[in-house]
Amino acid sequence: MTSTVEQATQVGAGHQVTITVNTKAVTVTGPRLTGLQIKEAAIAQGVQIELDFLLSEELPSGETRIVGDADEVTVNKHSKFTAVAGDDNS
Repeated sequence: MTSTVEQATQVGAGHQVTITVNTKAVTVTGPRLTGLQIKEAAIAQGVQIELDFLLSEELPSGETRIVGDADEVTVNKHSKFTAVAGDDNS
């Protein structure tokens, strides 16, 4: 039996996709990622966020959807995410 992480690396390389996190371009291997993977990639590429920030996806309709660390989303070149501190009351 393999772990989820091992399965993710075995499933296939996927493809490189550039998404947006807090207005910054972030290149990830998609098309399916968890919220935690998106935040980890953003941090590794210099986006000034923390792992405990709340991540939300900006939907084409103009609405937003909260993406939990374990939630899986499908990303493409139009995907936009916002990460904010959990105690942000703005």
